[in-house]
Amino acid sequence: MPAQKHIRNSKPSRVQTQRSRSACRCRTVPSLTRSTVGRALLMSVLIVVATASCAPTTLHAQESSETFWDSSKKRADRVARFLTGREQADPVRARELYQEADATFRAAAIEASTIARDGEEEGDEKSEFASAAKLFQRAAEAEPDSALAQDALFMQAESLFFADQLPAATDVYQKLQKDFPRNRHSDRVASRLFEITQYWIDTDKARPRGWWALNLFDPTRPRLDTEGHAIRVLDQIRYDDPTGRLADDATMAAAAEYIRQGDFEMADEFLKDLRDTFPDSDHFFVAHLLGIRAKLEIYGGPHYSGLVLEEAEKLIEQTRQRFPEKMQDQEIAEMVARASAEVAYRRAEHLFERARYREKRGENRAAAKYYQSILDDYPSTPLADQARERLEGIDGLPPVPPERLTWLQAVFPDSEKSPPLITKFPSRQSEDNETMLR
Repeated sequence: MPAQKHIRNSKPSRVQTQRSRSACRCRTVPSLTRSTVGRALLMSVLIVVATASCAPTTLHAQESSETFWDSSKKRADRVARFLTGREQADPVRARELYQEADATFRAAAIEASTIARDGEEEGDEKSEFASAAKLFQRAAEAEPDSALAQDALFMQAESLFFADQLPAATDVYQKLQKDFPRNRHSDRVASRLFEITQYWIDTDKARPRGWWALNLFDPTRPRLDTEGHAIRVLDQIRYDDPTGRLADDATMAAAAEYIRQGDFEMADEFLKDLRDTFPDSDHFFVAHLLGIRAKLEIYGGPHYSGLVLEEAEKLIEQTRQRFPEKMQDQEIAEMVARASAEVAYRRAEHLFERARYREKRGENRAAAKYYQSILDDYPSTPLADQARERLEGIDGLPPVPPERLTWLQAVFPDSEKSPPLITKFPSRQSEDNETMLR
């Protein structure tokens, strides 16, 4: 008993205390003191330590793995930015660069307005705008996919625009529309792009055509194919904002440029799109008139399909029905009437050519049908008189050409058709009946 009492009242050794703290399961720990407060404090500490040591490590492992993955991506992004010469991601630095670029842009704008007001020669304002564009680019790179990046891209494009670097400005404007669809600068961007395309088209009209088409010295125009770049930008305006206020203007401008280049098929596609998509456009009536002209230019002649003539005829009827007030104008009415007469003549010509082809083959019955169609549908065309003469000329002729080499049929008569070999198989029902009778 004294030994047991000595053991019960003795304090635990330091080793025993460390073992109790490092245990991975909660258990009753001998008290260090006889005081109730001390025992309660010790139990609280040991429970916290044991719970922390015994808690599952899955959540901590997941957090550490996510942190490692994020840090790896950040390191890879830093390396990629260093190798490509882009600004490192830093929101604070991005704001500093934006403020510096904005100050440079404002100073260049003040200088440009002063020169324009006083009529002086150009100074260094274009180079300052170019410097501002580089700073805005660095600001957008330092904080990508942010509101600051959106504004920085727009201001970069504006700086390049005022620096007369129009192809580069076009690329940045389009990048802004691609990275930030429906951004708050969409209308202004569309207006700038439309202005650039009109400048390119006007420049191409004024520039004489020569054998040397490569642009090496003018930063306001693309290196090659200025008018082609203009049309592609106009088409991109329609794609980026199909319901924008300049979408119909861009469609009409692209169609007009295709007509100027003589590509009536592409012009017809743009005009059809304008008629179908923008019924409230100011260009709606002009799109009908130009569409009729484009379809007549597409028509390849009487030896080709007449489908485009049918489309032109339908479009003429639609024009007369949709714009009765426009038809009150004598000039417009005569224009539509001439187009209708041309369509009628082309269709009659197409039928006459098919009739002549049938007549040459001796298929007079088919030729007569085509001639009669000309008299019934297009009696006012000059070809109606020729069709009437040809009808009189083939009257009484054999309706179909005579068969040739008929003597070969007598020499090599057709063999009589033998009936097919029919094999009768006993039906399952008859076998069942025989089995039942047996």
